Amino acid sequence: MSTRFLTAGELAALDKWYVIDATGQVLGRVATRAATILIGKHRPQYAPFLVSGNHVIIVNAKKIKLTGEKLDKKVYRWHTQYPGGLREVTARKVFESKPDRLIREAVLGMLPKNKLRKRLVKRLKVYLADQHPHVAQQPETLKL
Repeated sequence: MSTRFLTAGELAALDKWYVIDATGQVLGRVATRAATILIGKHRPQYAPFLVSGNHVIIVNAKKIKLTGEKLDKKVYRWHTQYPGGLREVTARKVFESKPDRLIREAVLGMLPKNKLRKRLVKRLKVYLADQHPHVAQQPETLKL
């Protein structure tokens, strides 16, 4: 019995666009749903070495919720590659300045750490308001 994988063109023809409204939703639940759709595990054509997922649009990023004390206790760290260059910022500061970055970081952490990661995250679009420029793609609304 042979296994046939779809080509990149055949997979691209099956692509869909989904809209997730983040108003009042918990960050982790939105990120989990978005990551699953981006990876493509919900599709019968799923293969871990192919970009077989769909596109995801997340709107109303500034209205997302964090549970518990995560706004003050969750810390984002990065290093500038200079001596003493460890930088830290709390989730509250990130949420006040760039709420779309919170969602993008959460989804990025749930994607596989391999060569496909950059290509998968390009399919994620996050917008602060409820308007988005992807009306021509006829996105479907997802309920969480």
